[in-house]
Amino acid sequence: MEFRPCIDLHGGKVKQIVGETLTASAAQGGVVENFVSELGAGHYASLFKRDGLRGGHVIMLGGGNEEAALEALAEYPGGLQIGGGITADNALFYLEHGASHVIVTSYIFHDGALDMERLRGLVERVGKERLVIDLSCKQKDGKWYVVTNQWKTFSDFEVSPASLRELAQYCDEFLVHAVDVEGKRSGILESLVSLLAEASPIPTTYAGGARSIEDLERFRELTGDRLGITIGSALDIFGGSLPYEEVVRYCGGTPQL
Repeated sequence: MEFRPCIDLHGGKVKQIVGETLTASAAQGGVVENFVSELGAGHYASLFKRDGLRGGHVIMLGGGNEEAALEALAEYPGGLQIGGGITADNALFYLEHGASHVIVTSYIFHDGALDMERLRGLVERVGKERLVIDLSCKQKDGKWYVVTNQWKTFSDFEVSPASLRELAQYCDEFLVHAVDVEGKRSGILESLVSLLAEASPIPTTYAGGARSIEDLERFRELTGDRLGITIGSALDIFGGSLPYEEVVRYCGGTPQL
């Protein structure tokens, strides 16, 4: 089981937020921030580089995050993926500045559907081996559907064994945020984890809800080590109580203290 770290950027700072509140208005209470770091993105990239953690993702949540993202990529060239606002026009820029892969969601899922023309064009531009498709999803009527536009818009694209097999032809990996539990430290969504472990034919990273070593044990039991996992707000480096070094060790790494 591979631990994939994350650097979430919002307003130019490293933050951990409750994903569903990204588009909340002031009247609704605004964005709920679990953690705002005083340290820059480069600090976390350096930490992940030190511990040999590859394939972590830098996610730009809205505008104003480009400088911080480039700081992280420069600190750990080839070790991080980048997502958030990626298009065919800027994908090569981030790859040339150190990203191992670009991550896309809304660019290829728009107007409620998967745009195969855009997807094929992006693959032609960057190559499938450097592309990660984000299938962040929510459950509706007992099925999982990709959500876009900062997770507030349901698409008609169901995450299923058939759709995973089809999309796997166009990318190197999948990244799947379980939106309903993202940032809430309420435990993994076992039904989604089981679906991904059974059906995904390519490397896949699950993100959402993990908060303890017990959650990691359950995740390993459900997946048989076939999925990677991301932990964000539960980690002590992001204001939580779960020791980062303990997670690295559990997942087979050796933190360099």
